[in-house]
Amino acid sequence: MADTPATPAPATAKPPRSETGETLRFLVKLAIAVLILRSFIFAPFSIPSESMLPRLLIGDFLFVTKWNYGYSRWSLPYGFPPVPGRILGRDPTRGDVVVFRSPGPDDHDVIKRVIGLPGDTIQVRRGQVILNGRPIPKQRVADFVLPLTANFDEQKCGATFVDVGAAGQPICRYPRFRETLPNGKSYMVLDQADIPQADDTGLYTVPAGNVFLMGDNRDDSADSRFPAPIGMGYIPMERIEGKAVVTFFSTDGNYHWYNPVSWFSAARPNRVGEGF
Repeated sequence: MADTPATPAPATAKPPRSETGETLRFLVKLAIAVLILRSFIFAPFSIPSESMLPRLLIGDFLFVTKWNYGYSRWSLPYGFPPVPGRILGRDPTRGDVVVFRSPGPDDHDVIKRVIGLPGDTIQVRRGQVILNGRPIPKQRVADFVLPLTANFDEQKCGATFVDVGAAGQPICRYPRFRETLPNGKSYMVLDQADIPQADDTGLYTVPAGNVFLMGDNRDDSADSRFPAPIGMGYIPMERIEGKAVVTFFSTDGNYHWYNPVSWFSAARPNRVGEGF
């Protein structure tokens, strides 16, 4: 008598996955992807102050690339875990605009321009930067004109510089100059008035492993010209988070969260795509 083939056991049905569990798994994966992206590729940054006028306005949003100068604890959100030193570290180039973590207990993200590298000597005389004993060329150009808006009003402009534009609207008008570094990098700066503590300084020598940073709005920038907590002093390389590369959005502040139409009317699309 022939053997009867065994009947295969029915497959065990997989228990249905919880919709809540699926959502949580997706959110965890998304959070990890965003963390990796912000820590190692690029991150957004918004401009809260006028220290980098005329290039950056309050209300500008820009992307910062994270790989240019290597990675440190400050490449990670909130500086955790506190990894010492830098990995794949590279020095910035004079003229780069960088985002860094400020020193002190109230540390926060700040954006400034690199003026001096390790070993450089820097001094400011009558508003002109002297780099390694040679004045950086500073050429007077047309005034910088900015309409007064919700995020840059008469108080921020300063009564001395408030003016009326061709169309009769209130504007802010600042003296503007072009600086050109020895490597050929050129950019605009503002020099509003003769302020001795900002325009006439002592001689600085940048220590090893540090950079000397300045804001383009020279009379309204707490930077390496001033020691902490008044300014920033020299900034260690490991505190640099990344390099500013492009503006992706900008708003003049004239909007209300409850009025979606104002979100578009307050936008400054002409600033989108501006590089450094």
